[in-house]
Amino acid sequence: MPEAGELRAVDVASTGVSDASTPVYVGVAITALAGGLTVVLTALAFWLSYEHLQEVAAGHGLAQAPARSWAWPATVDLFIVVGELLILRASLAKRVDGWAISLATAGSGGSIALNVAGVGPHASVLGYVVAAVPPVAALLAFGALMQQVHAYLARRLTPDVEPTLTGVNDPSTPAAPTPDPTPAPEPPAAAIEPPAVGDVPSPPTGVDVVSTAVDLCSPVIYPNRVDQLIRALYGTDFVQPSTARMTAAMAAVGLGVSESTARTARGRVRARETYLSGFPTAIASGPPAREGESA
Repeated sequence: MPEAGELRAVDVASTGVSDASTPVYVGVAITALAGGLTVVLTALAFWLSYEHLQEVAAGHGLAQAPARSWAWPATVDLFIVVGELLILRASLAKRVDGWAISLATAGSGGSIALNVAGVGPHASVLGYVVAAVPPVAALLAFGALMQQVHAYLARRLTPDVEPTLTGVNDPSTPAAPTPDPTPAPEPPAAAIEPPAVGDVPSPPTGVDVVSTAVDLCSPVIYPNRVDQLIRALYGTDFVQPSTARMTAAMAAVGLGVSESTARTARGRVRARETYLSGFPTAIASGPPAREGESA
C-alpha cells in the first residue's frame, strides 16, 4: 500500500495544478504595500488641505481665535470622510446611497473651491493648481483606501468555495454499478429429510432468483460549503429547512447570516436533487406529524 506522501504526490500530479504559494505571497505583499502607501497619501493630502483651510480661516476673521481657526476646516473636510464611509456601507449592502454620494461631493467640492479661493484673486495659474492638488488628492486617495477596505471585507463576508475534488469539472460521481444477485445458499445435506414410504413427494418449489435492476441514488458532491450545509439539513429530520434554520446553521459554522445566500443555496440543492422538493415543510410548533397521526 503506498504511503500518504506518495498518494499526495500522485494527486497533485494528476490535477496539473502547479504550486501557487509564491504568487499568493507576492500578491499579499503588493496589496499590503499598496494599502500602506494609500494610507500615507491620504493622510498627507488631508493634512495639506486642512492646513491651507486653517490659513484661509485665520485670514478671514478667525485670526484672534486659533482654536476656532483649526476647527473650522473640519466642517468641510469631514464631509468627505463621512460620505465615503457611508458609500462603503452601501456598497457592502449591494445598494446605492444617494445621500452618501451627495455628502462626499459637497465636501470635496467645497474643499477644492475654498483651497483655490484662498490663494487670492491675483495669483498665477500654477498657484491655483498647487492649492487644488491637496483636496483632489485627498478625495482620490481616500476613495482608493475605501475600495481596498471594501475588497477586504467582501472576501471576509463571502464564504469560500472549497471543492472536494480537485481538477474535476463535474462534481457528480459516476453511478454505482448494479450489484450482481447472490444465489440463495443451499441447505446442508443433513437437513434434507427423505420422503416417507408411500408418500408421494410434491415437486420442489424452488425460489427463482430474478435479477432486478436497482436504481441506486448516486452520491452528489457539492463544491460549495453553503450547499453542503443546506443539503445536510435535509437529512436531519427530512423536512424542508426554513430560512431561519439555514441562517442559524450558517452562523454556527462561520458562513455568515445572509438569507438570500441561504435561499439561493437551497434552490441549487433542489435543482440538483429534485426529489428533495417533495419533502414536507417543517411545522413551526414542533416536528412534522408521522403517518397515521394527526398534524
